[in-house]
Amino acid sequence: MRATLWITAAAIGLAGAATAQDSNSLSIDGEAMITEVAAPDHLENIDTIYSGWRFRSPETQALEVDDFDNPAFVFVEQAEDLWEQVDGSAEKSCASCHESVEDFAGLRAQLPRVENGELVTLEDLINRSRVEHMGAEPWKWSGGQMTAMTALIGVQSRGMPVEVAIDGDAAPFWEKGKDLYYTRVGQLDMACSNCHEDNYGVMIRADHLSQGQVNGFPTYRLKNAKLNSIHGRFKGCMKNIRATPFKEGGDEFKALELYIASRGQGLSVETPSVRN
Repeated sequence: MRATLWITAAAIGLAGAATAQDSNSLSIDGEAMITEVAAPDHLENIDTIYSGWRFRSPETQALEVDDFDNPAFVFVEQAEDLWEQVDGSAEKSCASCHESVEDFAGLRAQLPRVENGELVTLEDLINRSRVEHMGAEPWKWSGGQMTAMTALIGVQSRGMPVEVAIDGDAAPFWEKGKDLYYTRVGQLDMACSNCHEDNYGVMIRADHLSQGQVNGFPTYRLKNAKLNSIHGRFKGCMKNIRATPFKEGGDEFKALELYIASRGQGLSVETPSVRN
């Protein structure tokens, strides 16, 4: 019964979903963010893209306007300590090799990207450094240490436009991600596009569906009071439609991350954002 009601509610919004986001403008600590922009040329079914911030309640939106009020910065501060923490057989910290985390400005906006024929995410780069340069154990993909560090590195790119490469070596990964985005799976027989392209703006379970943009990840969710990774959110969505989730950090989710990031080309990086 609950599944039937959910699908019925989504179907009601087909005609007017595109007008449901608000018209508020976002400025974080005085820096204006781009939350609305013309859809990139490779999108065929929508004309304008919107940050997920535009679909939140005024109370939730307000938490992102000032870093002092943003609950995600508790974890950013934890990552600042991790940055200096010596770990592994090489007895090194992040700071041992990198003069400042500010050196990573722009990185979040360009990921995922292809390196040596492999699609890599920020989590991949962090764990590669831990294993190869620090002699330390890799962090769990959506674990607290990893999401804190991705937030710290990601905030260095805040305000910069999302700009991932989808041609050349990245093309086959992008095509795979696109196919996954439009493939129906699970007991509810739904695809990512059914919610985030066909029905964004529709009220579902007392919340608005957004376009599913990832420009603000890792994001602090009021629902679980912690930072949430991109792949963790993908996993949650698949569980919601009664599908068996792909592995976090696996090829499927990395390809999907690239494709969805490309759907947000031109939106400002908002890391770390606040969502319901």
